[in-house]
Amino acid sequence: MEQKIKQFIDRMIIENPGIEAVALANKDEVLLEHHFVKLQSRNIYSHTKSFMSTAAGIALEEGALTLEDPLVKYFPDKVPEVHQKWLREIRFRHLLTMSSGFGKAYLMIDGRRHGEGLPNYLEYMMSREVLKKPGTEFDYSTADSHLAGLMLAKAVGKNLNVYLYEKLFCPLGMDYPIWECDPQGNPNGGSGLFLNITDQIKLGQLYLADGVWKGERILSSLWVKEATRKQIETNGGDSWNCGYGYQFWMMPQTGAYRADGAYGQITIVLPKQGYVVAVQCSEYGNFEKVKQALNEIVLADL
Repeated sequence: MEQKIKQFIDRMIIENPGIEAVALANKDEVLLEHHFVKLQSRNIYSHTKSFMSTAAGIALEEGALTLEDPLVKYFPDKVPEVHQKWLREIRFRHLLTMSSGFGKAYLMIDGRRHGEGLPNYLEYMMSREVLKKPGTEFDYSTADSHLAGLMLAKAVGKNLNVYLYEKLFCPLGMDYPIWECDPQGNPNGGSGLFLNITDQIKLGQLYLADGVWKGERILSSLWVKEATRKQIETNGGDSWNCGYGYQFWMMPQTGAYRADGAYGQITIVLPKQGYVVAVQCSEYGNFEKVKQALNEIVLADL
């Protein structure tokens, strides 16, 4: 695998598609790390969702909430007087699997940049029409992740960033990170976490090690299994769109899955081979070229 990564690096140097860094690790150590630009913390966009999911797994193990908890249970004062019955059927599980039933992509990057959801994302989403029965269909939406993060924070009684720092970032040797927040100061459960690749890949290493980090169990083995298996079918048909777990994307390689952020902030876990591969890319690059090289070199014949 190290040779594959070296071949991938050589191709990226020639093609120059805007990739910033690549790293390879097993569950115990980083085996290879290459930087095309200076090491820096960067926005990992929707890769953030898999960190939020990890917080969910920890909180569930602690008994702070359950997968069947209704959204409205945590925010009864935000439920509009006139609302659809399906709003009350949205469960924590549905938000984690992108099957809330809202049926549209809400609070995505461009929408937030143009003021969608202001001045209160929670109130905004509670007022949206629920178009489908929750749990029946996958519709990718950062709003689902943010709502899950808000439920989680309410359940544990702490800001999501604080909770993750105590339960995950600090044990993994990570600093307190910059994180995009909503207008009320709540970290966005679906986007906006800033990490360098050295820290980004640690999430994959933790999952590869079945939730154990340097001999300490951080995450339950059951959550590792459940979060990273197909929970719902997705709408695509290519090898990068073949099912979704709890805020993780499935991969066609046996047992493989990934955390995935816009423009190419990717951590791929390959349990059968015992490796984690991470890349970070520029917002102005060509991730399709990066993905093609990953498919043709790194993931080929696995």
